Amino acid sequence: MSNNPVRYVTRSAAAAATTIGVAAAAAGTAVAAAAVAASVVLSPVPDAATRLEGVHADLQRAVELRQLTAEQALRFEEKLAGRILGEA
Repeated sequence: MSNNPVRYVTRSAAAAATTIGVAAAAAGTAVAAAAVAASVVLSPVPDAATRLEGVHADLQRAVELRQLTAEQALRFEEKLAGRILGEA
């Protein structure tokens, strides 16, 4: 008797398990993304001072990582401060 049918069934089952695993991981990722989005949408809007502190901290981190120069960060922070305070 030939082993080909057994090998085919084994490979097919492995392929199906991989496909199911990938689909489950994708579904889990989608659920996690939806939960994060919902938490962002439903969370209270921080006040202007808190937002500006966050912007400043983020820009300082970008300067430390050499993604921006200090001058670029300063100009960008001034621009955002005008927008944030204009909304308040």
